[in-house]
Amino acid sequence: MSQPDWDVIVIGGGVVGCAIVRRFALGGAKTLLLERGSDILSGASKANSAILHTGFDAPPGSIEVKCMQAGYEEYLKIHQRFNLPILRTGALVVAWNEEQLNALPGIVAQAHQNGVTDVEIITQSALRAREPELSPEALGAALVPGEMVIDPWSSPLAYLTQGKLAGAEARFFSEVIGGKFDGNGWDLQTNNGRISGKVVINCTGNQGDIVEKICQQPDFEIRPRKGQFLVYDKSAAGLINGIILPVPSNITKGVVLTKTIFGNLLLGPTAEEQENRDEARVSEEKLVELIETGTKMLPGLKDHGVTATYAGLRPATRFKDYQIAANGEKNWVGVNGIRSTGLTGALGIAAYVEKLCHENFENLGVRFDDSGRDVKWPHMPMLAQDQTRPYQSGDGSEIVCHCESVTKGEIERALTSDIPATSLGGLRRRTRVMMGRCNGFYCSANVAKITKGRLDIPLGRERKS
Repeated sequence: MSQPDWDVIVIGGGVVGCAIVRRFALGGAKTLLLERGSDILSGASKANSAILHTGFDAPPGSIEVKCMQAGYEEYLKIHQRFNLPILRTGALVVAWNEEQLNALPGIVAQAHQNGVTDVEIITQSALRAREPELSPEALGAALVPGEMVIDPWSSPLAYLTQGKLAGAEARFFSEVIGGKFDGNGWDLQTNNGRISGKVVINCTGNQGDIVEKICQQPDFEIRPRKGQFLVYDKSAAGLINGIILPVPSNITKGVVLTKTIFGNLLLGPTAEEQENRDEARVSEEKLVELIETGTKMLPGLKDHGVTATYAGLRPATRFKDYQIAANGEKNWVGVNGIRSTGLTGALGIAAYVEKLCHENFENLGVRFDDSGRDVKWPHMPMLAQDQTRPYQSGDGSEIVCHCESVTKGEIERALTSDIPATSLGGLRRRTRVMMGRCNGFYCSANVAKITKGRLDIPLGRERKS
């Protein structure tokens, strides 16, 4: 192979892939992102609970807890420079029976072992004072003050945008289907031709073990785990003050009640293993069960309507920890098994992967630096309900989506940004358009008019998952 076209090729445009592109681009590497979908967050990253986790309940000493806590710290350091909002809610791990109540001391001990020393047990009366709308069946809780709610879509967009401004490139509809390593670099085969690079980083989520076979036989298997969510109307968000977490099981962290940055109340997820890696369909039966579970915890939910449902797939493996490893002989890093904590861990994972590259690959010549004079900090669109939005500050354009107060100017900026929306899903994630209680009934015709000829998949033809 002649000189490779790219220093680093990142496969997969989820939150982790976007964070890794940012880090390597800011380090001076010529970096390329390949994503098989039409936009970032086309896979597992588009559906999550949007919680910035402290790592209090992660396996002690694991790669996961190290990456989560590094990511948490870096996010708090940089979020304001990106114009990214935070809801500092705190969380409560609530016990609903004696067995769970007896498990709380162990949860606190694990949190302290992980360095999250402000976690403490609170009594039933203290819990009632904090969350008066919870069912009286709640017996007590562990208080986790550092848990927060963030914008799950604008954060990865910020990472990739900054990476692009630092020289990175993103190519969509680009699926990697094969490749060969010649001792110097990789020749990857995609559905759009061949691309060469020195180092390949696999961040393909639910396709992780399949893509890993291009380099080596993986010692893990992705077992997609579906999580279904319910989004309640904005009126329901006032029923809780913090994030309500369950005592976790060996399989799942359980069903969560949380405010969203967009002003709604979120309930979920379920935990259902399935074979299909690409589609996560909602099930009426499971959603009814979810409503029943949520109403038992928070009786007032019965008086509020559900405005949306969605489902996502988490790339679970048989291991509790992340599966991140470098193959030093083939210039390959597998970033796999990133389950429900990837949003928090992404920045920390990026730093961990950079460290692996320095330890395993010669002459990469990358040193991350976000403090240089030429580093650009793009401001993301403000989507938080409790912050000043463009319709309030006045961007000189009409409101198109009245449920979510989205202006025509916001839509135009999303269509023409550095990483433009090219699908309805991408447009929704960048603006909140058509995501209100009418689900686009009143504004879809106007949105279709504005976006005509400007989306790769025209409005109304995008496959829903």
